[in-house]
Amino acid sequence: MEEKILTLLSEEFPEIDFSASDALVDDGILDSLTITGIIAALIMEFGIIIPYEEIIEENFNSIAGMARMVERLQG
Repeated sequence: MEEKILTLLSEEFPEIDFSASDALVDDGILDSLTITGIIAALIMEFGIIIPYEEIIEENFNSIAGMARMVERLQG
């Protein structure tokens, strides 16, 4: 799952090195507009709904966090 998300986001946002940090939000690498784009990409790719309460730093700070969230929402 992590590899699939990394590939997807690297294609959508080639200017961002998603593997550079495990604190993408905390380090200011991702801003709110980029996170909105990531949410849209994940929704389209995985056919999930991301509820408002899931939009927290922990879920977007790393590819691993995003993968955990997607897997949880798929199940």
